[in-house]
Amino acid sequence: MRVVIGEDSVLLREGLVRLLTASGIEVAATAGDAESFLKAVGEHRPDVVVLDVRMPPSFTDEGLRAALVLRRQFPEIAVLVLSQYVEERYATELLSGPPSKVGYLLKDRIADVADFLDALRRVAGGGTALDPEVVAQLLVRRHRDPMERLTPREREVLALMAEGRSNSAIAAALFVSDSAIEKHVNSIFTKLDLQPADGDHRRVLAVLRFLEVSP
Repeated sequence: MRVVIGEDSVLLREGLVRLLTASGIEVAATAGDAESFLKAVGEHRPDVVVLDVRMPPSFTDEGLRAALVLRRQFPEIAVLVLSQYVEERYATELLSGPPSKVGYLLKDRIADVADFLDALRRVAGGGTALDPEVVAQLLVRRHRDPMERLTPREREVLALMAEGRSNSAIAAALFVSDSAIEKHVNSIFTKLDLQPADGDHRRVLAVLRFLEVSP
């Protein structure tokens, strides 16, 4: 089995390399961003890829988009996506294609080496591998208001957005960095299923949804 890894965290990337190599699996290449990852896959044509959902430069969905590109252009290559959290839209989009050679695991699952390797081999062999938490959250969230997906901090950020504050003003109010607020805002858009679209202002749409459910 030959693998290409796409992961921006150097520690996790190197840990995966050592784990797979020690298990007799060849790591053909690694990459820290989606563009380099796709180039490596095109060059090495591995049996399976392992990649993070969020990668540089924006750390939103570059990894997922790369996975979707692979599913279209190289259907013979199995795809195992790793995520820090359960992200319903990403999981749904990834699994909307052919139900084979695909997996979605939380990064915590890597700590159980046997389970991770079993999932990797199952996906490479043409099967699927879904983290139990992913399955549970997908089932639960289909029956919940999207606003309930937000964390307390994300709701706090959204409330400040509703007051008309900019990201910088929100960061100052919450005593955090601008980049931290940007990540919260992107997460809010994702959880509220607000995808980029011409003619739509996601910030305004998010605020409108917040106002609809706020007392």
